[in-house]
Amino acid sequence: MASSDHTTDPRLLILAPGDNIAVARLEIPADMELQVAGRKVRLQRALGFGHKIAVRDIAAGEKIVKYGAPIGRATADIALGDYVHNHNVASDYMPNTVVVEAAP
Repeated sequence: MASSDHTTDPRLLILAPGDNIAVARLEIPADMELQVAGRKVRLQRALGFGHKIAVRDIAAGEKIVKYGAPIGRATADIALGDYVHNHNVASDYMPNTVVVEAAP
C-alpha cells in the first residue's frame, strides 16, 4: 500500500513506509520546487516518469529502499531531493558493468 504522507508533492509516490526514495508519477522539469517529506527541495535536474529522488539524506553504503525492499546501496552520499540512479547506486540485482564477448 502506498504511503499516506500528505507532506510529499502528489507528483511523487512513496511506495511503502520506510522507503528512502520517492518515484515520479509523471515527468517533472528541472528547477521545480517540490515538497518532499515535509521539506522543500528544488530539483537540480528533470525527473522522468518512474525515476527516483531521495526523501531524506542517504549515506554512502546505506541501502536504497523501494517498496519496502532494498534494491541497492548508495555509492556516494545522496542528499534529500537528489536524483537516485545508477550514478550513485549499485544494484543488488544487476551487475554495474556489462561484459560483451566477441563472437567466435
